[in-house]
Amino acid sequence: VGVPTTLPHPLARLGPGRRVRAIAHRAGNHLPLLREAEAIGVDFVEFDLWLWRSRLEVRHLKTLGPLPLLWDRWRLAPGWTPRLDLASLLAAARPETALLIDLKGRAAGLPPALRDTLARHAPERRVVLCSRTWAHLDACANLPGVALAYSVGSERQLAALWRRFPDPFPHAVSIHAELLSEETAARLKSRAAAVISWPVNTPERLARLAALGIDGVTSDDLGLLRGLVS
Repeated sequence: VGVPTTLPHPLARLGPGRRVRAIAHRAGNHLPLLREAEAIGVDFVEFDLWLWRSRLEVRHLKTLGPLPLLWDRWRLAPGWTPRLDLASLLAAARPETALLIDLKGRAAGLPPALRDTLARHAPERRVVLCSRTWAHLDACANLPGVALAYSVGSERQLAALWRRFPDPFPHAVSIHAELLSEETAARLKSRAAAVISWPVNTPERLARLAALGIDGVTSDDLGLLRGLVS
């Protein structure tokens, strides 16, 4: 599941008294939000990445088979309009902007396509890869300059994490906030290089997770992140 690195994980805890890291959820999916998140000074800009017909697309919405539509829950959008691709996003982002890329879907070609694009367009950029499809992360474990965050969104997936990593490991964990009890947070902090949580869109949830010693929070609320950074 990866070779430990001598470099600290980009999300690793910074020590007592330091604030949790601010991660702008889906801000990289749209260039105006990217600019706003960069202006705030968030620690990481997060976005979703899909491999679709040999193209690395930056979007949250899913495709609908052969139909020219995109969807998510109760939302539909036209699929024939231009879509942001990874190379364009990398070109638009400031050189110092750190990226957290959520790898979506199960396409086996996603990791090698991502590797090639990063090598061509962003060889020096700080990048963390996150996914609930852990096979994607396993395939990217040895990419130079890239760190991993195993995403956990259910009790079943949390149980699988304990089985996979019985000992301390050099990767981060991104876990749904509702799964984080005091006991779970302490156990994760004793094993993982860093622990981040999502979704964190209220001051109350942010305060609860900060009290648990979480290293980073992923939020849709740029106002909340602005307050955290400042």
